Amino acid sequence: MSSDKAPRALVFGASGYIGTNLTPRLQSTGWRVRAAARHRAVLAARGWQGVDIVAADALRPETLDAALAEVDVAFYLVHSMAAGQNFAELDIEAARNFAAAAARAGVGRIVYLGGLIPENPSSLHLQSRAATGDTLRHGRIPVTEIRAGMIVGPGSAAYEIIRDLVNYLPIMITPRWVQSRSTPIALDDLLDYLIGVARMPETQGKIYDVGGPETLSYEDLMRQYGELVGKNFRLLSLPILTPRLSSYWLKLVTAVPTNIARALIDGLEHDVIADDDEIRRLIPLQLKDFRQSIQAALDVEQNNAVCAHWAEGSIVCRNFHPEYSYYAKKAGSEVDTFASSGALWRQVTAFGGKEGYYYANTLWFLRRLLNWLSGGPSFSRRRRHPTDVRVGDVIDAWRVIAAEPGKRLTLLMEMRGPGSGVLEFVISDRGEHRTLSTTAYWHPAGPAGLLYWYALLPVHTFLFRGLADAIARRAEKHQDVATPVSLGGQQ
Repeated sequence: MSSDKAPRALVFGASGYIGTNLTPRLQSTGWRVRAAARHRAVLAARGWQGVDIVAADALRPETLDAALAEVDVAFYLVHSMAAGQNFAELDIEAARNFAAAAARAGVGRIVYLGGLIPENPSSLHLQSRAATGDTLRHGRIPVTEIRAGMIVGPGSAAYEIIRDLVNYLPIMITPRWVQSRSTPIALDDLLDYLIGVARMPETQGKIYDVGGPETLSYEDLMRQYGELVGKNFRLLSLPILTPRLSSYWLKLVTAVPTNIARALIDGLEHDVIADDDEIRRLIPLQLKDFRQSIQAALDVEQNNAVCAHWAEGSIVCRNFHPEYSYYAKKAGSEVDTFASSGALWRQVTAFGGKEGYYYANTLWFLRRLLNWLSGGPSFSRRRRHPTDVRVGDVIDAWRVIAAEPGKRLTLLMEMRGPGSGVLEFVISDRGEHRTLSTTAYWHPAGPAGLLYWYALLPVHTFLFRGLADAIARRAEKHQDVATPVSLGGQQ
């Protein structure tokens, strides 16, 4: 429990992978913690008690002053890899805005998590990580930079790529980058380093490499992971397969978001080895080796302790198995409508009941029949109420795992299948109109799960495009005001 005299930390980028794990760790070690992200609702869903939650965006400077007020140490954890090709420019702009706002607020120190930088990196991702640190240092506030390579923990993009490749490809055609070497570090060890340097005045203005105790090739990493989870696979060398070519087929065989995976893969032609002698003298830790790091990550998931929004961690809603991907494949559609949120919600909550499925009911019936024939729950259970929903209710082969009236309904698939699935309806207010989105999330389990997803993708695309539009039309027809005109569906 922190006291009023404890230092105040701002975790900027608290909805991301590191921020989500750093926030409770800081609080448990006595800090007063403020967590910032673009969308406050995402942080509120974490359920952190005693954490000050704010909405702030480094690309909107007017949002930064309140977030940085009375902050002793600001942990800067944001990057823009998911934004697409111009992520490097966005990273620089964000860092410049943040450094200026930190100076206005009189922040004591910025702790920045960057990446290990090899000599003459050709990767735009690695160049951007270095440039972000330089931009922060050009401000008036002292900066401590921690540079890490691959982080081993549930949700870490680099680790999840390794896991997906081993799970999905019994025979792997390997590019040259599998011989590149790295020093992967366990998530817990990285968090200890970040908090450790923030407490030490002598680390101001310094840059520290951090890594685990082993230097391993990516082939070593994949083999060790496979051995630990009982996966046998073969590697076939194909030297002409470059990191750039590899990034294209990764979209098919990993559930890690494509822009992030591509940016990471582009940097794998380099050895990224930490020169961590200085940080190990300063903060002596019993570092976990790679096998211990994997086991720690698997234990966290097995114990349902993943700190993530359900969209990444919904696999935790079932008995966890290492084959389930952390990130989800997804398909869906959006429709704009002038129907009220209440009218949309009434239609969403009646989905799968007496009114049927609104669109392509024959296909829905076939899905239910196949599920029942395979021993699934379709046809064998009934709703508690025809329209009212609450967490724990069943709707055919789904179970309600989140219900925010007028905003969001989230259903966990309980039919048998090679993976874990979620169906979600989201209603967003856009001023004069509302947007309804229907999205299916699928966490594949092994090669069968991946094949299942791609086999049904055309059907899902057809179904959800029609479903969103059908719900909007029904809501417009049945609301208590004059019937407006739908703006039509969008993919």
